[in-house]
Amino acid sequence: MSTARVRTLPFYLALARHLRDPVKALEQAGSAAGGELVRLNLGPFRPFLATHPDHVQHVLRTSQPNYLREGMFWDPMIPLFGDGILADGEAWRESRKVLLPLFTARRVESLAGRMAEIIAERIEATVRPGERFDAVEKMSAIVHPTIIRLFFGDQISAEDIARLLPAYDTAVTSKALRLALPFVPESVPLPGDRAFRRSVAAINEVVYPRVREARARLQGADDVVGALVKAWDDDGKIRDNVVSMHGAATETTATALTWVWPTLEAHPELAGAVFEEIDRVVGKGPVRAEHLAGLVRLKSFLSELLRLYPVGWILPRRTVSDETVGGVTVTAGSTVIISPYLTHRLPEFWERPLEFDPSRFEGQTRRHRFAYFPFGGGPHQCVGQHLFMIEAQLLLAGILSRYRPVLHTRLPVTALPSFSLRTRQRVELTLVAR
Repeated sequence: MSTARVRTLPFYLALARHLRDPVKALEQAGSAAGGELVRLNLGPFRPFLATHPDHVQHVLRTSQPNYLREGMFWDPMIPLFGDGILADGEAWRESRKVLLPLFTARRVESLAGRMAEIIAERIEATVRPGERFDAVEKMSAIVHPTIIRLFFGDQISAEDIARLLPAYDTAVTSKALRLALPFVPESVPLPGDRAFRRSVAAINEVVYPRVREARARLQGADDVVGALVKAWDDDGKIRDNVVSMHGAATETTATALTWVWPTLEAHPELAGAVFEEIDRVVGKGPVRAEHLAGLVRLKSFLSELLRLYPVGWILPRRTVSDETVGGVTVTAGSTVIISPYLTHRLPEFWERPLEFDPSRFEGQTRRHRFAYFPFGGGPHQCVGQHLFMIEAQLLLAGILSRYRPVLHTRLPVTALPSFSLRTRQRVELTLVAR
């Protein structure tokens, strides 16, 4: 099979034009690529960009062993996530074998009742009607303790939870500059490196003692840490998987839910439909696990939110050996960038791709399996996707059954690229009692 000459886009020029909004530069590159496999010229660094679902499927599933989670994006985060479920190779396979049974749809649904109780407690403890607050901070203050309680049971103190919350927040945002400058070696210090190291140290100071305590109480522990302790003798491996799963679960949910508020504000008719459904299904609350089946509009709203604002917005891979993708030769050692953010906006696969329309996810709609992949795809697909959807529905229904949001941030809200797709502006709002 003959190979085509790959187009190279002058990405550094787009970045120069959009220094304050690099996601806009990436959007322009995706549009210019038009579904083709292209290279992005960043001077000394020239990664491939794959946006077409066929190419995404090849990288993430068909030829997955040839595309490793290494290099750009991944290497700077190794001190945080270590050698567990977010790694690759044998460490990832072993971690996935242990973790996957803990996060099946059936098991997560069995935890929904306990999750609803914790979320209701957190809403009661953190929400003050009429108080102006930062959305990501408030969402984190509800999400983090919920996940920690599910992971550690009741064996972790409020003080330790309070230490973990800002540590994770700093860890996932402080490496943003290295993400923009992937050709700068780790040996060259950049702003954010010191804050990242401090946050990792704080996380370790909390997690390692909890792992040792879990090992001491092995009998009958049915939380996530207890299951990992039963599977492994290596505290470091347990720590890496706990931190990876906790970080991914809390960051995904808190970040995605921050996008909820400006989206509701921008689409009052859709917001009204969501409010009406919650009022009808949940009533005055509290929200319970049995309400989930009736929250159909809310679920489709969240699915569309993840289409336009996928938290895992960029998924780079490094090739092991030469391969042909879409008629283009991808040489060994190359970086291939996959971006749900771009693929979810391809007009070939999405009608009116920039319009927020939850009805896309109502009823049976046939689409390419890799036209929509907010949780990744193939063997590396996020094992926590069921956890996210249930937690997000419970949290939003719990808040909106009692309050209505008043947004104080001017629209539009734009994206800030870091380890996850955060909002560039502070999203501030007030919750008004019904």
